[in-house]
Amino acid sequence: MPALITYRTPVQEDWVDYNGHLRDAFYLLIFSYATDALMERIGLDADSRGQSGHSLFTLEAHINYLHEVKLGTEVWVQTQIVGFDKKRLHLCHSLHRSAFDQPLAVSEQLLLNVDLAGPKSAPFSARSHTLLEGLLEDQRDLSPPAFLGRIIALPGAR
Repeated sequence: MPALITYRTPVQEDWVDYNGHLRDAFYLLIFSYATDALMERIGLDADSRGQSGHSLFTLEAHINYLHEVKLGTEVWVQTQIVGFDKKRLHLCHSLHRSAFDQPLAVSEQLLLNVDLAGPKSAPFSARSHTLLEGLLEDQRDLSPPAFLGRIIALPGAR
């Protein structure tokens, strides 16, 4: 399967800083919209959320800022399912632009399926589970994301 493109947008004027670069917070906004689009693909669209009362909450997100992104640049997010269990989803979003082969940024995320009535964690529905299995199977030939499992550290620092 080619990369799963979950979101596409030009960089908006109010998203850039005084240097003309995409502000760090807006990388997360773009990745968040990509997660919303993924939710639609796995049966957690607005109608389904309204009927089931389930949604995804972000437990953890790491962003690696790799290359600058400037005003007006058309960018897109590719999403790779790393794994999932009955309640959690581990994924990796990468931000791209045309005529540049490397990702501009990468966000590794851990999401939790939540029953909003609690709120409390809850197993994925059978439909969501099946759709996640299909996406994972479609992506089985993809290499593991390069920035997976990174930690922030200063080796040797006190």
